Amino acid sequence: MLTQIYEVATPAEAEAISAIGVDHVGVLVGDGSFPRELPVHEAAAVMKAIQAPSVLSALFLSADVALIERMARELDPPIVHLGASNELLTPDHVVALRKSLPKIKFMRSVPVTGPVAVHVARTYDGIVEWILLDSHRKGDIQIGAQGVTHDWSISRTIVETVRTPVILAGGLGPDNVKEAIRSVQPAGVDSKTKTDREGTHAKDLAKVEAFYRAANSG
Repeated sequence: MLTQIYEVATPAEAEAISAIGVDHVGVLVGDGSFPRELPVHEAAAVMKAIQAPSVLSALFLSADVALIERMARELDPPIVHLGASNELLTPDHVVALRKSLPKIKFMRSVPVTGPVAVHVARTYDGIVEWILLDSHRKGDIQIGAQGVTHDWSISRTIVETVRTPVILAGGLGPDNVKEAIRSVQPAGVDSKTKTDREGTHAKDLAKVEAFYRAANSG
């Protein structure tokens, strides 16, 4: 089971989380338009601390394609994760980014707010390496970081509908990840809020390890 942890902010966190065995170490990258975004030089220091075979996933919440392209060229991460709302960043934008960044793998967030999510996921099928299914509050210009689960039956339908590997996100932690995997049968699972230290955005390494072990416990 592929595991993914967001939002890693320091080289020390990245080194420790990759040592646990987490596959994708997620970092929020940007120009400061969203809270806690790291500039490229800080994200590069985090990426350098990650121990193979773990890799960096650079999450961009911005819908500014030129900004994403410029920062991704400078950082050169293994994975670019696109988290802007689907109204602002379309499949055509993703195809254009892929052409300009041919060596980078792409992940696209899809908001699971109802059955329409199945159609939205289909529009990215085959044009990204992973589709990430996340909770979403209507009106937000970014997807995710809600710390709440969504309708897993819709997520299961998406898993059964698309060929692209699906990563399940949204309110997952050590306590519910096994149930989520049983219910949805995704290729991977993602945690942010429920592996944070209480009341902060720093990572709780004990929670990260418990999440990783639960996800890979059969």
